[in-house]
Amino acid sequence: MASDPLSLTFAALADPTRRALLARLAEGEATVNDLAEPFPISLQAVSRHLKVLERAGLVSRGRDAQWRPCRLETAPLEQASVWIGRYHDQWEERFDRLDEEIRRIQDAQGAGDRSTEGEKTHE
Repeated sequence: MASDPLSLTFAALADPTRRALLARLAEGEATVNDLAEPFPISLQAVSRHLKVLERAGLVSRGRDAQWRPCRLETAPLEQASVWIGRYHDQWEERFDRLDEEIRRIQDAQGAGDRSTEGEKTHE
């Protein structure tokens, strides 16, 4: 498995349970027990998911006496968004060019249709 930050982020986001955990943490800090509550999986499985998220830098765990809150870390998501954004801009440009070409073809076909209609009315 790749160990660069972007690969770790995308690998962590590949799992729907981990995405759900991040969505819950976007609402605020939570303990592992709180995070595990809605899932039909063991506490250990949730802990393993959290370790993957921690390795990717998406989650950090604090310590407040006996309470060990997990919190969302957004920097890796921002880096992923920047990376995706570069490709988004390229695709937007390509779609704009495709749209222009489609309009040009439709306009040319429309002009051709009008000229054949004129020929039919003169017959």
